[in-house]
Amino acid sequence: MAEFPSKVSTRTSSPAQGAGVSVSALRPDLGFVRSILGALMLLQLVLGLLVWALIADTPHHLYPAYGWVMFVAVFLWLVTIVFFVLYLFQLHMKLYRVPWPLVLMVFNVGAAVLYVTAFITCSASVEQTSLKGTRPYNQRAAASFFACLVMIAYGVSAFFSFQAWRGVGSNAATSQMAGGYA
Repeated sequence: MAEFPSKVSTRTSSPAQGAGVSVSALRPDLGFVRSILGALMLLQLVLGLLVWALIADTPHHLYPAYGWVMFVAVFLWLVTIVFFVLYLFQLHMKLYRVPWPLVLMVFNVGAAVLYVTAFITCSASVEQTSLKGTRPYNQRAAASFFACLVMIAYGVSAFFSFQAWRGVGSNAATSQMAGGYA
């Protein structure tokens, strides 16, 4: 049997060096903000904020229709923030088992459908709940307009998400370089 060498070089390391996610590793990917998906998410965030801020500044609690509009606007605004942060800091790459293009497509289609209902509800309720020319009337009418714009933005996002899910217009090399978004 071979003899064990008398001099063995060893190297030790502490587990704290490689454990966990450091704060410096969470750098924003500015390429995402410049992408179509990132620009649409920013547009959805700004317009969605306008919708619920305009409704929240009126006596919306008196009318159940505006409760639905508020729910849709605030809920989708918060979920869009979560998706934006996931993609901005490339956290979706760390959760590689989740089919993110499919998840994003389903979310955008669902958001577009919910905003269709919120837009119709909001615009149909403007004349019934406020006097023409008053501040609440103008705010609710503006909220209806912005709800329509957000609905369109989610519809466009659903289209691009569908293309990303199907792999239309890209190959493996370009999608790797683009970070997984168009």
